[in-house]
Amino acid sequence: MAKFPEPPRRLTIPAALRVLPAGTTVWRVYFVAGVHPTTWRDFRWFGPVNSRFDHHDSPARVQSKGVLYGAMEPITCLAEVFQSTRAIDRSTHAPWLVAFTTARELQLLDLTGTWPTRAGASMAIHSGPRPKARRWSRAIYDAYPHVEGLWYASSMYAHRASLALYERGKAAIPTAPSFHRALSDPALLSRLSAAAMTLGYRVV
Repeated sequence: MAKFPEPPRRLTIPAALRVLPAGTTVWRVYFVAGVHPTTWRDFRWFGPVNSRFDHHDSPARVQSKGVLYGAMEPITCLAEVFQSTRAIDRSTHAPWLVAFTTARELQLLDLTGTWPTRAGASMAIHSGPRPKARRWSRAIYDAYPHVEGLWYASSMYAHRASLALYERGKAAIPTAPSFHRALSDPALLSRLSAAAMTLGYRVV
């Protein structure tokens, strides 16, 4: 049997929930310009694209399913967002770094424990083929109406905690952020340089 097979037609085992408390700080990097411009609190309603856990239905189009990716630390966001070039690009598509505190608790499916193996997948769900991980995300979304997103381990930064939030959790996004700066802001340069050194990335 493949180590990371396709999801079953229907998931029947109980969801392994991680409750993210209200008041939890979540970080994300988003782009003001480019192919899919957005704001700090907006979900992406177009997809699936090449992100790991998009639960959108194919073909790629604007739809009622939305996703928002975040992490518990800013360096995790930087590692994930700029992994293809391994360069923290401070200007292309106008990237911004934002932090917000959740307005209510979130019910997330915990992919960092034994659930993936018990469900028929494996820990390769964090780093294996992305199209297959997206199919697992769609199966999870369909099987567990109460699940508002996924709690997963970053494959680019030491398995640190990350989340893919479904539109079901939109009410947890506050009306104002607690931190919000463009990556081009000179005040962030030293912080970005330190993160790049840790990751082995460049800053451009």
